[in-house]
Amino acid sequence: MRVVLAEDLFLLRDGLVRLLQAHDFEIAAAVETGPELAAALAELDPDVAVVDVRLPPTHTDEGLQCALDARRKRPGLPVLVLSQHVEQLYARELLADGTGGVGYLLKDRVFDAEQFVDAVLRVAAGGTAMDPQVIQQLLARRSGDDRPLARLTPREREVLELMAQGRTNAAIAGKLVVTERAIAKHTANIFAKLGLEVSDDDNRRVLAVLAYLDHGR
Repeated sequence: MRVVLAEDLFLLRDGLVRLLQAHDFEIAAAVETGPELAAALAELDPDVAVVDVRLPPTHTDEGLQCALDARRKRPGLPVLVLSQHVEQLYARELLADGTGGVGYLLKDRVFDAEQFVDAVLRVAAGGTAMDPQVIQQLLARRSGDDRPLARLTPREREVLELMAQGRTNAAIAGKLVVTERAIAKHTANIFAKLGLEVSDDDNRRVLAVLAYLDHGR
């Protein structure tokens, strides 16, 4: 699996390169600036891009903008964003096209290699890998009493947050120590209350829910 990596801090970039190589990823390019990232994504056609939001020369949103531009040119290009902070606008833009293959992790909340590698693989396969704090902030934006989200029970909100992280019903059941049948019932209730069609495609189901929560209908 070929990866384009963009990170301006040398030690972190080098560490990520070594980590990914140790797990049998091929590093197609490891760059430190926005222009270098744009060129690599255009020329190398990677299987997945791992991108820091803020890159030189301005250290604002070069990484994210390069990734978004690449996804416009190649819909569905898998992109895993790394950031120091929860940037709701960036999460919203990533989710807006609904094509899948997106992730948003907070750097200081990636606690082990397995967690990071699993996120890269999940995104590369067209799934989602969203940090819980990102999900919670997206949920909070739609929490007014006049919104459909307010109709969810506390347990349904908990299930929804775990769904949005990219977890399957089986994984959610294990996390909450309940049966898969109970999670399936909660999931059906969530979709009914949010006015969304039930789907057997877990990745598209997650994207639909996140898009709904972020944009409304």
